[in-house]
Formats: sequence, C-alpha cells, structure tokens
Amino acid sequence: VNWEMLDKSRFFVLGAALFSGVSAALYPAVVVKTHLQVAPPPQAAAATVRAILGRDGLRGFYRGFGASLAGTVPARALYMAALEATKSSVGSAAVRFGVSEPAASAVASAAAGVSAAVAAQVVWTPVDVISQRLMVQTSAACRYAGGADAFRKILAADGVRGLYRGFGLSIITYAPSNAVWWASYAMAQRFAWRVVGADRSESYPALMAVQGASAAVAGGAAALVTMPLDTVKTRLQVMETDAAVARPTLGSTMRGLLKEGGWAACYRGLGPRWGSMSLSAATMVTTYELLKRLSAKEGSLG
Repeated sequence: VNWEMLDKSRFFVLGAALFSGVSAALYPAVVVKTHLQVAPPPQAAAATVRAILGRDGLRGFYRGFGASLAGTVPARALYMAALEATKSSVGSAAVRFGVSEPAASAVASAAAGVSAAVAAQVVWTPVDVISQRLMVQTSAACRYAGGADAFRKILAADGVRGLYRGFGLSIITYAPSNAVWWASYAMAQRFAWRVVGADRSESYPALMAVQGASAAVAGGAAALVTMPLDTVKTRLQVMETDAAVARPTLGSTMRGLLKEGGWAACYRGLGPRWGSMSLSAATMVTTYELLKRLSAKEGSLG
C-alpha cells in the first residue's frame, strides 16, 4: 500500500488514535530509561522502578505523558507524511536510474528514515525537553505544575532556544538511527521471507509476524548504536539553567558524564531503552501496516 493509494484524512486520524495507544503502553519504560540516564549514582533498572513506585505510585510512570501525547499527533503526522512521500519518490527515482529493486528499496527506506526523523524533531525536541523534565521531578520537589507550566517557565528562563536544547544532537542521533533502522528493517524482511517462504506473504498473520520480528531486531540494533548520544541528549535537555552557572553545552555534558562513570555511564538505561525500542518498533510497524490497510482508498487493494 503506497502513499498514492491512501485516504490521507483517514490515515492521519486513525494514525493519531492508534499511535497514542501504543505510546501509552510503552511510556513507563521511557520514564525508567530517563531516570537511569539522569541519576548521578548508577542504579539498576529494578531499583529505579521500585523507587518510582514507592515515591509516586503508578502515576510516577506517567509523569509528562500529557505533554508527550500532545506532541504525538503533529509529530507522527509529520513523520508519516515525510516517510511515505520520500520513500515513494526516492524508490521510483532509483529504479528509473537502473538500480535493482532490493537496492532501491533499501536506499529509499534509508532516505525516508532521515527525512522523517528531521521533520518529526521540529515537534519532538520541545516535547522531549518538557516531558523529560516532568518525568524526573518528584512529588517532594515539584518545580513544574504540568506541561503548560513547564513550557512557560522554560520559555521565560531560556527563550525558544531552551525548548530546542539538544535539537542538533537529536538530529545527529535520530537521522542516522532512522536511516539504519529502515534500511535494516527492509533487509531483515527479505531474509525472513526467504526463511519463511515467499509463498506465505499473502497470509496476513505471517505478514504481521515477519514485519514485527524484523522491526524488533532493527529497533534493538538502533538502540545499541545510538545509546551514548541519547544519554548525552537527555542530560542536556533535562539540566536546569542557573544564572550563576554557565549554560550546559554538549562538551561539558559529555565530560561530566565520562567523569561520573566512564564510557559505561553512556549506556545507563540501555536495558529499558533496548526493550522499549524493540517493542515500540515491532508494535509501531505492525500498527503502521494495519493503519495503511485501513486507510487505503476504496478499490485500491484490488
């Protein structure tokens, strides 16, 4: 089901609803990952879960979710539009230039991943800054009353620049990650179909299983490759600005992290992030393919 075959209105409305549900299910893992990346003394994931549960109860795992959800709809809309439009145009152009279909698919997927990541970060970076600050605050030390309050305070303290702290690093992290993810996902699918048998591709359960497994593998690999950059980005975005202290920079954040625990500190929260990204990838892709089928124009599927 390609971009031209979709009913765009249905695609964006259904997409917002489906992806909001997926985000809600996976949000607690993101909260745990963020706590592990920001906390100075190294902690085990299980200990962090117990601490959040004991301090704030179940609601502690959903701090900042409202702000995150508010950004999900426009960010996903930008992501999906850029992804499909780029994949369709680059894939067609590559085939016209004589590139083989498998290679054209991988190139188109990689280009689409980069394009989608850049487009989505325009919305996701401010959302990340706000939601991550809400995630790590506690009931005892509550600086922000909610997403709107955090938005106003960050804007008053640092201006628009404060909301886009880590934007460049986000692009550096997610653009290559998306390129690798979509390219490896396309290759993993081709390998999986060779194992399962291409004749079973018409079976919807087999299609979902192959796509889900391929996405999980690609998501786990992307998490491992981009973990150090994600840890630095998260720290940079969560740090509060103090008038008496110099504004945190990429270099100072990286040096502080290495001083704290060496290169191992860059991989704090890898377990929850690996699990979250693998599950997210598998769920998102199967949901995405279902979404495209549900959004196909009448008669376009034959």
